[in-house]
Amino acid sequence: MLIVLTTVPKAAEAESLAEKLVAEKLAACVQILPPMTSVYVWDGAVQKENEHLLLIKTLPEKYDEVEAFITANHTYEVPEIVAIEAAKVSGNYLDWILDTLKD
Repeated sequence: MLIVLTTVPKAAEAESLAEKLVAEKLAACVQILPPMTSVYVWDGAVQKENEHLLLIKTLPEKYDEVEAFITANHTYEVPEIVAIEAAKVSGNYLDWILDTLKD
């Protein structure tokens, strides 16, 4: 299983992306974390913005589609798209993900 991370500036955008990812069977579950502060460099200057973090639960074979979907539907010019491979996943949870994401 993979957990794909992305951040968005508004809760409404987070909810829209999450709902579409799940509806299109690109993710079994998307968790939207409350606002946080991100500090980063953009256009040569330090920026500080409130963002929402999405934790997108998917499968390795879905990564390319998830990346393409986020890129096409995100408001940022360069969205954060980072995948973390789960080292361990409970059997029942993995079975649920596999069943949910069946084509």
